Amino acid sequence: MSHERVGGPAGRPGMIDWDLAVKVGSRLVGEGPQVTRDEAVEAVEELRAGAERSTPLVREYTRLVASERTAPVLVVDRPGWVQANADGFAAIVAPLIEKLQAKKGAPGPVAEAIGSRVTGVELGAMLGFLGSKVLGQFDPFHDKPGEQGRMLLVAPNIVHTERELNADPHDFRLWVCLHEETHRVQFTAVPWMTDHLRSEMANIIGAVPTDPAALVADAVRRIGDLVTGKSDGSLLDLFSSPEQKAVIERVTGVMSLLEGHADVVMDGVGPEIIPSVNDIRRKFTQRRKGVGGLDRLLRRLLGLDQKMAQYRDGAVFVRAAVDKVGMDGFNAVWAEPANLPTKSEILDPALWIARVHG
Repeated sequence: MSHERVGGPAGRPGMIDWDLAVKVGSRLVGEGPQVTRDEAVEAVEELRAGAERSTPLVREYTRLVASERTAPVLVVDRPGWVQANADGFAAIVAPLIEKLQAKKGAPGPVAEAIGSRVTGVELGAMLGFLGSKVLGQFDPFHDKPGEQGRMLLVAPNIVHTERELNADPHDFRLWVCLHEETHRVQFTAVPWMTDHLRSEMANIIGAVPTDPAALVADAVRRIGDLVTGKSDGSLLDLFSSPEQKAVIERVTGVMSLLEGHADVVMDGVGPEIIPSVNDIRRKFTQRRKGVGGLDRLLRRLLGLDQKMAQYRDGAVFVRAAVDKVGMDGFNAVWAEPANLPTKSEILDPALWIARVHG
């Protein structure tokens, strides 16, 4: 499938064999559905056009004004998504790796090589699983002069899903573009959002124990509990100190807002331009629940079940707030970080309305 290339940056942090992670992830993720050359070209061109068409539609519905063409739109294949997310993950975890390395000192070359390959394989396996499922993604941390993040549309996954759902391809592709364009608008029209999330991630990393052995031992124990059903959490629950939990609660509120807002927009804009939007939403909601036992287990380990709750709870919050205070009143949420909803306010929108609007 014709797609844009995603190059990896130099100077990635140590302790993880990033090239191996990309190789493993790209091998596991597969190429996706069989398509003819003409079908591939049509899908890629339609996704690019859908992203362009979505910009004014999202702006009119949300009343948020974002600069156009400041975040590039890349239509990628599955290995391209793996590469892009390995790059993004490297940038996010760099401070943590530096912290751990400073604590334990420089390991021997053999130990470092073995350890980095093990973690590279583990990361690659995670990216390989996710890379076959993600339809689109906005990467706010993509750092390039003159660009405010980047939007990725995973063409093979979109084609696979529209076939699986027996959805109208033209409707489904535009529907996905509306969701991802909303994320682009959220971050480009609200310039402090990226730095706010980056700061919260730094707070989480700052609270990570600096003893690598203890960190690994705790991770192994918790993963065992998750797999055997003794725990109902996810790998995110490895961050369990009071400081980390407080930050994760705040980040959960923000992510629920962002995902729920995008779902509301894609369904709100949809009826006028996407005739089969209701059918697509019904089938897609069912698909989000996962299918086989292994799929459900991996979703739980990776926190995808929690992400599904974010879509649902966030959409309920946005609709309730707009119903009470209108779109302009709801848009107060973007004024400053203090106006972002907490996790408890996501679940009880009246609390947010009372706090922000009095």
